[in-house]
Amino acid sequence: MTVTLADVAARAQVSPATVSRVLNGNYPVAASTRERVLKAVDELDYVLNGPASALAAATSDLVGILVNDIADPFFGIMAGAVQSEIGGPGGRVGGERLAVVCNTGGTPERELTYLTLLQRQRAAAVVLTGGAMEDETHQAAVAAKLRRLVEAGTRVVLCGRPPAPDTGAIALTFDNRGGGRELTEHLIGLGHRRLGYIAGPEERTTTRHRLEGHRTALAAHGIEEDPRWTVHGRYDREAGYEATLELLRRDPTLTAVVAANDTVALGACAALRDSGLRIPDDVSVAGFDDLPFSIDAVPALTTVRLPLAEAGARAGRVAMG
Repeated sequence: MTVTLADVAARAQVSPATVSRVLNGNYPVAASTRERVLKAVDELDYVLNGPASALAAATSDLVGILVNDIADPFFGIMAGAVQSEIGGPGGRVGGERLAVVCNTGGTPERELTYLTLLQRQRAAAVVLTGGAMEDETHQAAVAAKLRRLVEAGTRVVLCGRPPAPDTGAIALTFDNRGGGRELTEHLIGLGHRRLGYIAGPEERTTTRHRLEGHRTALAAHGIEEDPRWTVHGRYDREAGYEATLELLRRDPTLTAVVAANDTVALGACAALRDSGLRIPDDVSVAGFDDLPFSIDAVPALTTVRLPLAEAGARAGRVAMG
């Protein structure tokens, strides 16, 4: 049975004209209404009829790059590298591809909405960066959207993100577990036995993988982890500052703090200084990612280097086929 515009309107509880405006993007529509319409379109698997459906077999010159937070250098570096690679000749008229950076804010709803919009725009490629949400319902919804994109001719690349089996997406992954293990082993090798850990949001794959690496290193050296030594927070400086104060409150005898990333580590350093502690004389601090500012920290930050620019560039090349 063919799904019609009226079916979508009924499901979204709006007028057919509103559905048309959302799909054509030629008239302002409230964000909540737009998301409701796009959800209905996706649930009913609505495809434009007539000339529009004929066009759906072809792709545009648009490339979508999904990031959690464009202000975070982790995502900015990768997005910039992707855009540099896709910006050369190769578009329909021999010009540049149009890169659109979609800032999800780390919310699953926005991630799904952007994927739907990119499908409607017949994007030539979509690059998803960073860790994935660890929610089975959301993962299933994302996988379904990725399959639809690939089936429509869009190349989908996961950059620094776990593979999505049976979707046709190409994954370029980081060894977050291995990096987390080696970082903690380095600190243990320096004599540390009481290590606080500032983890990222619990629902993120990156958080879990780095924390698993850390715990593997502790276990390998016979160090029993104290539950007080781990605090979860956001991937930002303020979270690092607050989490470090909490760790010190829980256990003032900690000799090292391992941070979820370099931005969190800077917050940790500030909290330690404000607490009258010296780095690394009293407490050592380590980060993750090797972001550009890490070398300018005083003292320079010990961190795990991820090849963010190289990974982004490779994702861009893969996206262009």
